[in-house]
Amino acid sequence: MAASAEALGQRVAALVLAGLRPSPAGAPAKPLGLATGRTMEPVYAALVEQLSGLASQDRQQRLAGWSSFNLDEYVGLGPDDPESFAASMARSLGGPLALEPEQLRLPDGLARHPEQEARRYGQAIAAAGGLGLQLLGLGDNGHVGFNEPPCGPGAPTRCLGLDPATRLQNAGFFAAGLAGVPQRAITVGLVEILAAETVVLVVSGEAKAEILRRSLEEPPQPQLPASWLQGHPRLRVMVDEAAASRLGCLRV
Repeated sequence: MAASAEALGQRVAALVLAGLRPSPAGAPAKPLGLATGRTMEPVYAALVEQLSGLASQDRQQRLAGWSSFNLDEYVGLGPDDPESFAASMARSLGGPLALEPEQLRLPDGLARHPEQEARRYGQAIAAAGGLGLQLLGLGDNGHVGFNEPPCGPGAPTRCLGLDPATRLQNAGFFAAGLAGVPQRAITVGLVEILAAETVVLVVSGEAKAEILRRSLEEPPQPQLPASWLQGHPRLRVMVDEAAASRLGCLRV
């Protein structure tokens, strides 16, 4: 448990940094699974800082081996739209770390056929050997990625409509407010998330305390998509003190 969102960001960034290290046998690490949103902003700021503090050769080796898939993208928004997740990732990681587009992958929100793009993206994750360390935030309604309730553990990467609560939660990122939030998105499914080697659920702030408690302490159920994470053998829950305020027990 961390004392603040900033301290939490430092701890999570250290995990990601370790995930960029090649295995002792020299095999490349599996791709990272990345998320966006307010919770991840201090994580990525800390990651850039920590990478900058490495010796030049070590930093270059880790960045050369960088491979990641983001969880989601809004349908209708592309990299040139400042409100897209692609633009957000370019600002927080792609630009500061000089990553190539093929290293920092997201679904194509401008694809002519979003359903086909979702299938292609899921197939790309599978072709890369699945995900290694998967970062997740937690939505106000219990979603992870954009896996909106109700959602079972067998949901694949797909295009779907966004819950009104999710659109309202994200309205602050859009200049036009709620009216600017797209109705649909492409998201990595729970199938791919639950198959990741390690899942790191990152939650900060008192506003998330109750949904975090329910997601970890109530029986897994479709109305709480995050609750399916309870069955993952390598789930790490990383929180600040405010988010943990209603938990009876915690794996950190």
